[in-house]
Parts: sequence; C-alpha cells; structure tokens
Amino acid sequence: MRTPFLAANWKMFKTVDETVTYLREFCALTAGVARAEIVVAPPFTALRAAADVTRGTNVGVAAQDCYWEREGAFTGEVSAAMIKDAGAGYVIIGHSERRRLFGDTDEWVKRKIGAVLASDLTPIVCVGETLEERDANQTLAVLDRQLDAALDGLTPAQVGSLVIAYEPVWAIGTGRNATPAQAGEAHAHIRARLRGAFGQEAAEACHVLYGGSVKPDNIKDLMALEDVDGALVGGASLTVPSFFAIVTGAGRSV
Repeated sequence: MRTPFLAANWKMFKTVDETVTYLREFCALTAGVARAEIVVAPPFTALRAAADVTRGTNVGVAAQDCYWEREGAFTGEVSAAMIKDAGAGYVIIGHSERRRLFGDTDEWVKRKIGAVLASDLTPIVCVGETLEERDANQTLAVLDRQLDAALDGLTPAQVGSLVIAYEPVWAIGTGRNATPAQAGEAHAHIRARLRGAFGQEAAEACHVLYGGSVKPDNIKDLMALEDVDGALVGGASLTVPSFFAIVTGAGRSV
C-alpha cells in the first residue's frame, strides 16, 4: 500500500515570519505521525526559511512552480536548481491557476517536469478538467491529453517517482468537491493510463492525489477510495489545526 501523501499549497499567502511560526507549531504536532509523506509549499520568498525550520522533521518543502531553464535572462523566473539550492525537495507543476491565469501550456508543463527531474527534485504534476469540459463529458479525454504531454519521454522509473494531483478546476477554491464516484473514476483512469503506458510497477509506485476543496470533513471519504493516495490542499492548509486535522484524518497515515 502506498504511503499517504498530504501536500499543502499556500499559494500567495504568508510572509517569512508567518511561515516560520506556522511550521514550528505544525512540525511539533506531526512529529508523532508515522507512515505519511507531508509537504508544505510556501511562496518562493519563504522557501529557505521553511527548509531551515523543517530540517530533521517529517515535513518536506515544495516550491509552487519553476521555469525550465537553469539560468538566463528570464526576469522574474526561478529555476529548479535555485529551488533545490533553497532547500526544497518538490515542485508543483501545472496547477490549474498556472494554466488558467498565467498561460502554462501542456508543453511548458512537460519542460518543467524535465527540469525538475534533472535537478533531482520530485514533481507534483497537476491535471484536471474545467467545468465546461466536465459538462461536455470530456474529463477523461482531458486527463489523457494532459498526461500524455506531461509524461512524454519519461522512463517507468521516473513516472514511478512522480506525484500526480487530479484537481478538477471547478472544485478549486469553490467549496465544491468531486463526489466520491467522480474522484474515484478519475483516479482509476489515471492509474490505468499509467499502467498501460509505463507498466504495473510504475503505476503502483506513483502517488495520485486529489485536489479541490479538500477539508477535514471530507478527507476520510476521499482516502477510502482505492486509487486516492492523498491530497493537495489549498485554503484548508493555511491554518495549523485545519491541515493537521487533514493529515490525521487521512486514516492510513497514523
């Protein structure tokens, strides 16, 4: 059974001081949590501070995005090598807000995954459909397109090391979340797609998370689904009690 994976995406929230205060409290609480991978993604400005506070704990640190070039005249961008130097071990790639608000394409996602892997970091790759695509019964086709583009050229070993987050765009920050049947169908499809393209071992090793208005009161139902390995949590991860309740509510994690 895959170890549950709980990731907090803070988006554009928290200063360096707020990050340090949060993580000192959170790491003290999670010190006794066994069999769980826990990751927090603060803003770029707080990556170094987060890495310093979490060093030696069971909490990892992720960046929320990166650029695919190692260095160059790319004003405002941050490379995977810089993220690693700051002390992070993961990078979120292809989040729907990056795709929708900032124009990240499937090709960009692919390039970013390559850069992250080349820097010996773990990509957390986001895929998911819009409400219009869901209503048009295009969910599985959208997932296939995004996965095919993102994973093109990767080896089974690389795919097995990935984290994939299914996040229906219509459920992010809306208070809505996919029903167990909807989430279960999408996760089973993703797993089957990985199995068909990269083999059983890679498909079973890859963590597939659910993201989209995850809260303490729905994490148990989500984790009860066979192919849901954890959660990518947005707003509900911004306070220590809420995210800790999600970690402990994941069931298989304690």
